[in-house]
Amino acid sequence: MNGQNRKDIYPGLEVGIILKKDQRTGKLTYGIVKDILTSSPFHSRGIKVRLEDGQVGRVAEISWLDT
Repeated sequence: MNGQNRKDIYPGLEVGIILKKDQRTGKLTYGIVKDILTSSPFHSRGIKVRLEDGQVGRVAEISWLDT
């Protein structure tokens, strides 16, 4: 799963996101989803989420442990 479909993302899920500041490098930041910020069912660059620690970014990777 690549994080482009909203139906695959839910609070409590462990994900890797790309922060706005890391878009050029593609560096992933890992954490637990607190809120889903994208309202559309699909987004080509990834669903935007807020992690439990407050960081906001687009989901690039979904942890295989939670699927």
